[in-house]
Amino acid sequence: MPSTLQTGHVGLNVTDLARSTAFYRRVLGLDVVAESHDAERPFAFLGRDGAPVLTLWQQSAGAHAADRPGLHHLSFRADSVEDVRAAEAVLKELGAVFAHDGLVPHREGASSGGIFFHDPDGIRLEIFTPEGLEQAEAPAGAAPTCGFF
Repeated sequence: MPSTLQTGHVGLNVTDLARSTAFYRRVLGLDVVAESHDAERPFAFLGRDGAPVLTLWQQSAGAHAADRPGLHHLSFRADSVEDVRAAEAVLKELGAVFAHDGLVPHREGASSGGIFFHDPDGIRLEIFTPEGLEQAEAPAGAAPTCGFF
């Protein structure tokens, strides 16, 4: 067994590579690390400093099925409440669908929390900050907010 493991990157199936690439670049501030527009194998690797964070594969049709086994949601950590609010403003400009109104804590009494939303294919996403939401009301009470959207 490896002594340590870290997430290398996360791969997502998308229906429209150009649309998803633009969405994730704008919302997460990622750069295109590599891409192919080959009609049979279109993909984009998005990341920072040349390292892939997210890979997009155009090889699906329809919307993400949240009621099937597989990815529940993908979460990204931001440094501050202000950073999460900035992402929220961009998402509102893009017409993203939110699960909750505004920034919400991860559970009742938690200082961490953020925004919960869907990408253009219906994939559930979260951008959170580890502190700053102590006074906000949790939509799911003591249950994890990120588990029920």
